[in-house]
Amino acid sequence: MNNPSFYYGQGYNCAEAIIKSYNEDFNKDIPVSIGSAMGTGASVGSICGAVNACVMVVGYIKGRESNLDINESKVYSKMLMSKIREEYKSEICIDLKRSGVSCEEIIDFSYEVLKEIL
Repeated sequence: MNNPSFYYGQGYNCAEAIIKSYNEDFNKDIPVSIGSAMGTGASVGSICGAVNACVMVVGYIKGRESNLDINESKVYSKMLMSKIREEYKSEICIDLKRSGVSCEEIIDFSYEVLKEIL
């Protein structure tokens, strides 16, 4: 299994690192570029890019193609967000940084939760 903080250290932002790792670990082809605008909390310290990318992967894997289908991805997204909040009390980038949470830590934690719930 790949470690997304490794890719972060290689110059990918947090969201791109999550997507790249997921693609390699599970033989998917989610465009890494989808995560490019998510880093640093969408560039303004909002929702953490790693968390946001994990939610996006949940949608990719468990999402629906028609409004007639049940949207089961919401259940998985809620599980992911609950585990993030339980661990860190926030999914907001600026709050995480103020609490001393490193990017590598939240990247790896959120990725492990993603793999666990899916």
